[in-house]
Amino acid sequence: MAKVMIVGTGNVGASVGYCLVNQRTDVNELILTDINMEDAEGEAMDLRDTLAVSPSYMKIKSGGYEEAKDCDIIVITAGVPQKPGESRMDLLKKNAAIFKDMIGQIMENGFNGIFIVVSNPMDVMTYLTWKYSGLPSERVIGSGTILDSARLQFRISEKIGVHPKSVHAFQIGEHGDTEFALWSTATVGGEPLTKLLDQQTRDELEDEARNEAYKIIEKKGATYYGIGACVTKLINCILDDERRVLPVSSYDHFSDVYNGFPAIVGREGIIRRIGVKLSEDEGIKLQKSTNALKEAIAKAAEN
Repeated sequence: MAKVMIVGTGNVGASVGYCLVNQRTDVNELILTDINMEDAEGEAMDLRDTLAVSPSYMKIKSGGYEEAKDCDIIVITAGVPQKPGESRMDLLKKNAAIFKDMIGQIMENGFNGIFIVVSNPMDVMTYLTWKYSGLPSERVIGSGTILDSARLQFRISEKIGVHPKSVHAFQIGEHGDTEFALWSTATVGGEPLTKLLDQQTRDELEDEARNEAYKIIEKKGATYYGIGACVTKLINCILDDERRVLPVSSYDHFSDVYNGFPAIVGREGIIRRIGVKLSEDEGIKLQKSTNALKEAIAKAAEN
């Protein structure tokens, strides 16, 4: 059994908590914390009201960073939310300052588990969490392009008439404007998607997956259900030691960035990144995405 803390009880943090209590999980203790502790306690109360009818039972309460010492996983959703018309990178200066203080307090309380970082710009915030925490890189994981890949898989499934879980395709790179679809390895039942979908259709699906967050934010102000489900999947993958391949944000030792890339995930965190062979075009796109992340990390270091 495991103890999980969610830092930040806004829409995303609350959605992760709600997804956890509505699935079978090894989590038996859930701690909610926020700069607004009244909000954290309110969310804890609301989630506790599900326990008589939910498939999982766990101890749910609000608490401070003193609870971090024996946590197995800490999920970070805290920070300034993305506003309509604002890119994820626009959030960098605001959230970098918040993270330095927050991670410092968590580590001072003896945390030695696994961080899952969701706050945007997620890849950069994951990199900063690794630097601020001093933990091994394999125990600091970003939500990466799991949600972006799920969006892509769903759109492909609608286009060709199969279940989304039968689509094996990833968006990779930055969780943001420079991400792209890894079409060279994308398949359905072993059949290459490059044979099933023409170039124009693939370009349209990739663009929709990349930009859907902006459309949702424009219409309802925020995205949270999709990422809540994806982070819950990641939590369960870690706790159950599933060793599943997921496009999480993990550390690339060669480029010195965190980015979304297929990796084996288990109880110890990142087991290893998969040695995917990229096409020449994909290699160029990944380098462009890497350059954007390195530039953002350099900007964060200036603050």
